[in-house]
Amino acid sequence: MKIDAFCHLLPRAYADRFFAIDDAPALRNLQNRTRNIPALVDLDVRFRQMDEFGDYRQIINVAAPPLEDFGPPGRCAEFARLGNESLAGLVRDHPDRFAGFCAAVSLNDVDRALDEVDYAFGELGALGVQIYSHVDGHPLDEPRFDPFWERLAASGKLIQVHPNRTAAWPDYPSESRSRFEIWWTFGWEYDLSAFMARMVFSGVLERWPELKFLIHHGGAMVPHFAGRVGPGWDQLGARTPESEKADVEGYPLTKRPLDYFKMFYADTACFGAEDALRTSIRFFGADRVLFASDSPYDPEKGPGFIRATIRNLTDLDLTDDERAAIYHGNVTRLTDLGVRA
Repeated sequence: MKIDAFCHLLPRAYADRFFAIDDAPALRNLQNRTRNIPALVDLDVRFRQMDEFGDYRQIINVAAPPLEDFGPPGRCAEFARLGNESLAGLVRDHPDRFAGFCAAVSLNDVDRALDEVDYAFGELGALGVQIYSHVDGHPLDEPRFDPFWERLAASGKLIQVHPNRTAAWPDYPSESRSRFEIWWTFGWEYDLSAFMARMVFSGVLERWPELKFLIHHGGAMVPHFAGRVGPGWDQLGARTPESEKADVEGYPLTKRPLDYFKMFYADTACFGAEDALRTSIRFFGADRVLFASDSPYDPEKGPGFIRATIRNLTDLDLTDDERAAIYHGNVTRLTDLGVRA
């Protein structure tokens, strides 16, 4: 059994309204791109692609862009509700295809987000939520988000974390835009890694160690820079002059920074990069890695990254128990899918 723990979809009713929005400039690029990926909307296409993989199901979420880009908070909340009810309907109607869904929330209004979380978990049966690495450019360790972390920690639900950056974020201070899609190839992984660091040093994981963060793309940069994250950050402050010490002041931590980074979960969405996946599994451990493909954003627009990830997991030196844990055991345990898996 294979449960793909991080797959994107646009439910038909949601897609129709999304493509009709013409007053939110932040949406235009992704409106154009997603129109060219049939499996995001067309279930017949999607199911034909899934048939290749046998006993295989997906945990679905609403595809980017983040809801905060949709305009006023009221509209964002409406799209969250539409998306979540639509995803719940797909899971109900196609249990052999979709093992569950992670709810959409718009965090530009935390009170509304909390209401949506309660509804999605309590009424719709969501397995978790999908959030992005920042909210309108604001880090998620700002105090206004504390009630959200408290609610998620109490719920025990999964938190899928997706990166979020555009070409408007330049790579150099002298420039106004990122070139060559550097913002995507490297910038998205930096965004995820920065999110993780802020969750660590602001004390979010110290205060709510029950939080189940699933970091997309194999845990981003962190596994590959374990020396800097470990003994490097053990020397936090050594590189900072006295006049700038406020930059390194955070929440009182009771463990090494490295120990908190190992509290995250990672997925296998490394786009077929076997060495990168091996490093992620070694860093987090096979009990904290979940099979996921990031479908349908591969060059084939659906099956390519699923196939490549399965090939990687077949070729890696894993025990049968470790492979089974990654494919379905870990996500079953984390999302209480035992009855339905």
